[in-house]
Amino acid sequence: MGNALRFLYERCCKPSADSEPGTLGPHGVSASTVGVSALAHDLFHFEITSQVPEELSQHVVSSKRAQANWYKKLIEAWREAKPPPKTPEEAAKLVIQTLKRHQKADVEGFLTFYGLPLPHTLFEISTGILPPAPAPVAVLPKGVKYEFHTLPVDAKSVADGDTITVYVSTADPRESSCVPSEVLMAAIQRTEARAERNYPEADALHQKIIDSGYRVLQIGNEEVLARKYRIRLRGIDAPESAMPYGRDAKEALTNLVQGKSLRILVYGQDRYGRYVADVYCNNVFIQEQMLKKGHAWHYIAYDQRPEFAKWEKGAQARRVGLWAASSPEMPWKWRKDRREGR
Repeated sequence: MGNALRFLYERCCKPSADSEPGTLGPHGVSASTVGVSALAHDLFHFEITSQVPEELSQHVVSSKRAQANWYKKLIEAWREAKPPPKTPEEAAKLVIQTLKRHQKADVEGFLTFYGLPLPHTLFEISTGILPPAPAPVAVLPKGVKYEFHTLPVDAKSVADGDTITVYVSTADPRESSCVPSEVLMAAIQRTEARAERNYPEADALHQKIIDSGYRVLQIGNEEVLARKYRIRLRGIDAPESAMPYGRDAKEALTNLVQGKSLRILVYGQDRYGRYVADVYCNNVFIQEQMLKKGHAWHYIAYDQRPEFAKWEKGAQARRVGLWAASSPEMPWKWRKDRREGR
């Protein structure tokens, strides 16, 4: 391939005679050269043997067949680069550009494996422009334990007027550190099974992933491993599906969130394991919309926010939604009557 890779391999990757014992990195080179030179070494090795590094699979989600395809692309890109990458930043940019159509988790895992800068840390070094200062950390409302952002919501994920099932990509920093190893392994094995057209095996592995609280979702042309969350909208109580106006409330919530990514502020979990949360969509507060349009009651037993009472009273005054009925039944009373057999 390459005189470029061979040159880097000979100059950077081969341990020198004066290297201090114990100073070599995971690829057999010094800590100061373990970025560009290690990648050059592995590309050089791949061109000869067609073998990818064994340890790479611990950092990425795609199969070894897919990994081999990355190395083929990178060899070609490296060959065409004039001059070839010499710094970690230059090597990272080449990797990101070459693998830009691949999964974010794979690209970032590949960069991490070689100790190269991740996309959000890169900046134009040639211009001398410093990276922008970190954005101020947003102050969350009192009582909020944490925040996350979801993948687009499917209409079938709306259970009723106050409960939604959402999914969060495992590429999210908060999620990536806590994905069970058996889930990651099943995701990798599923990808390999699908590549071999062994669909029954792939389906069985996906069921294992689902049973663990995760799912592989098709987002555009990309498959995304995501974690499942059941969300209970905090402070409102919509009519149950079997109650009058129950279907209307569900449809109203579906129209608000379908196909959208949501911002979720989690306050805790209820006795059913649902995450009790405030939900926003494009800066629109979902509970506010449900109350103002008469699609839900203010659940005052669990939430005493005065604005909720104000929104509910406004809907009552306009007789919109469930308030069009002369005496709509409270959902918590309806549930209690059913429990007591009334």
